[in-house]
Amino acid sequence: MQLIDTHVHINFDVFEQELNLLQTRWQEAGVVHLVHSCVEPKEFKGIQALADRFRNQLSFCVGLHPLNAYKWTVTTYEEILVAAQSDPRVVAIGEIGLDFYKADNQDWQKQVLEAQLAIAYKLDKPVVIHCRNAAVNLREILKLFCTNQGPVRGVIHCWNGTPEETQWFLDLGFYISFSGIVTFKRATQLKESVLVVPRDRLLIETDCPFLAPVPKRGKRNEPSYVRYVAEFLAQWRGVSLESLARKTTQNACQLFQLSIAH
Repeated sequence: MQLIDTHVHINFDVFEQELNLLQTRWQEAGVVHLVHSCVEPKEFKGIQALADRFRNQLSFCVGLHPLNAYKWTVTTYEEILVAAQSDPRVVAIGEIGLDFYKADNQDWQKQVLEAQLAIAYKLDKPVVIHCRNAAVNLREILKLFCTNQGPVRGVIHCWNGTPEETQWFLDLGFYISFSGIVTFKRATQLKESVLVVPRDRLLIETDCPFLAPVPKRGKRNEPSYVRYVAEFLAQWRGVSLESLARKTTQNACQLFQLSIAH
């Protein structure tokens, strides 16, 4: 059985002293590949070094997270564009998106998102999208971009929306990725959303070090715990773990153009 964790942040300081142990544990859990996200371009070199260290096990993204939108300058577009072209292991632009929770810069976040969608379109790469309290606005921006510029593809990561919102992004051609949130007792609405997603659009992730799934809730999250997400989704959807692992791995390979040895 092979699993792909499609969203990690193992470059964070909390992992620095035990990266080798981390790798051992994810391999023991059946995780064969990680897609490493990026919250700002200055992380790029460090993530690149992790890809060198975990050769053939880690692909990565480059982008500016919406909570860092205030860091966008006149040079950021070019920085992301050049970085994305500089290494074939860059599989997506991300993570980008909208986060309107306690935000007072919504218009600026929208502009930063649109600029990064343009990079993805120019390079024909998928996007990894973060969406918090902003589904209506995100849908509007994606629809307008596809109409005025051209189609973009990607994943709505760490999804926590309603079934109706889930369908919006499926209709736009996006994949939906579920994290440990789906295992939480009170995530009733999200569990309903799980059943809306077709098997060929489903992805799994940890978003580590955040949001550890049950039974590790409250602990620091790590890539090996993506297996708990897979186990929960398989049970909830009424399929075998092996079937869900196989399909989500195929989906990740399809979206991110990964080549995984079997």
